[in-house]
Amino acid sequence: MKLVWHNSKVMRAATHVIVWAVALSLPYLLDSHHGLSHHHENEGHEEALQNLNAITNILWIGPFYLNAYVLTPRFFYQRRYLSYALSIILTFAAAMLVHILLFEYVFTLPHFRLSGATGFLLPAFILTIAISTAFRLVSDKMKADQQAQARQEENLKTELSFLRSQINPHFIFNVLNNLVALEQLKSEELVPTILKLSALMQYMLYEADEERVALTREMEYLRSYIDLQRQRFGEKVPVHVALEEPDGFYDIEPMLLIPFVENAFKHGVGLIEQPAIHISLQVRAGSLHFSVRNRFNPGSEEVRDKTSGIGLSNVRRRLSLLYGSQQELAITREENWFIVSLKLKLH
Repeated sequence: MKLVWHNSKVMRAATHVIVWAVALSLPYLLDSHHGLSHHHENEGHEEALQNLNAITNILWIGPFYLNAYVLTPRFFYQRRYLSYALSIILTFAAAMLVHILLFEYVFTLPHFRLSGATGFLLPAFILTIAISTAFRLVSDKMKADQQAQARQEENLKTELSFLRSQINPHFIFNVLNNLVALEQLKSEELVPTILKLSALMQYMLYEADEERVALTREMEYLRSYIDLQRQRFGEKVPVHVALEEPDGFYDIEPMLLIPFVENAFKHGVGLIEQPAIHISLQVRAGSLHFSVRNRFNPGSEEVRDKTSGIGLSNVRRRLSLLYGSQQELAITREENWFIVSLKLKLH
């Protein structure tokens, strides 16, 4: 799982420092002197009053974390608002008791006034609790968003793995048909074809497990696959290939382009007058332009087997998941041509 900024230790520590810098300064922002310091009875005790105020401010750390990690999740989140309010009142009473003990027995200040102390402590306490509650709400919201994102990424990986697992058997099915055809023809190309197929299988089974591969490696895979198909059909199906080498290093998801080529060879041959396949690939300004065109017979209703279209439907879904709006896929039929045009922003 990626470490996001709001989940790093440094950011958490910085957040706590900022919160306490604000919380501890609130009493001084609200009132520059203790409520008792305006009376002549406390003249000469300014230093003791300042020390009392400083210790009292530090004591707000207790109510802050008590509310954030106990009262808010246990009562406020459970909509037990009366219990939450009573707990807050008891917490303030405990803070007042500690303040009184410090006032009377630690600093031995004279003339304690409950109304003055309450008026001084209550605003700071309310603001501390408010900041504590907001802190817990924001923290939980960030954590929930992070968990939701992690689940979404995991679901995405699972779906992409499922789609890729469907494409691989489809590829194997087609190339095995090629080998059968070569064997029936007693072609001398059978052994070289098996060796080339072995290299393709190595790519498919090992390198294709990576999230991304070099575009040049994927292009090499396409050329090998096209060579296998040319050996199968020979001159009966003219294949025009224009794969331009990119002028830089780019990554692409493996097995992303091959379904388009498979589809052309699967449905662009057979009972078709003047069959032909055109495949082109070029990179311009960081964008890949890929096109596959094959002739088809619109007058014949070809009976498709159960595997037909698996590659195209999967690659469309993969493109949507991986590239979103940074890809454009158009599949059209013009006269006797079936045309696939893909444009996507490369990594």
